[in-house]
Amino acid sequence: MTRDDIAHSVAHLDDVKAAEVIAAGATVRDLDEAIAWAAGESDAMGELGHPLSSVTALIYDVLTAAEEPEDKG
Repeated sequence: MTRDDIAHSVAHLDDVKAAEVIAAGATVRDLDEAIAWAAGESDAMGELGHPLSSVTALIYDVLTAAEEPEDKG
């Protein structure tokens, strides 16, 4: 996966976070699944959900951490 692959799906992800995703050996499919989970798409999780692979879980953590507002206090 390249930075361009990531930018195509997740434009707001900074270069450091994108490098983490690439270093994890993620595939585009891993990225797509993590994006679906982060968006709460129930069809991606299934009726009962299923555990994420370690790579997909890492991407999910990176994506959701990027969405959290920074603590200004």
